[in-house]
Amino acid sequence: MDDDDLLVCTDTEFVIRRSYFPLGSAKRIPYARIRSVRWVPLTPLTGGLRIWGSGDFVHWFPLDGSRPRKQVALIVDLGRRVKPVVTPADPERLADRLTAHGVEVRRGAPTH
Repeated sequence: MDDDDLLVCTDTEFVIRRSYFPLGSAKRIPYARIRSVRWVPLTPLTGGLRIWGSGDFVHWFPLDGSRPRKQVALIVDLGRRVKPVVTPADPERLADRLTAHGVEVRRGAPTH
């Protein structure tokens, strides 16, 4: 198991702690459900100032009080309208862990 304060990679799933509002319970995602993960710069326009929730009803940010001090976001595509967005303490490490479990991690803006 790999453990960030808010994000955990187990042998079978990716766990996002403090995800659900208002109780802050964890979201558990089997690796097979993840279509891809997109690495993007974190700015005020991409959610850098958002502590919890969504501003566009598409991207969902779990509770993370240190997000305004971070520079990278990982957008998790589950094939649904709403996509979890995580801001790991060590994005390279998390990207490596997800890749090791067969998850495709892309860098940059989406191609429409």
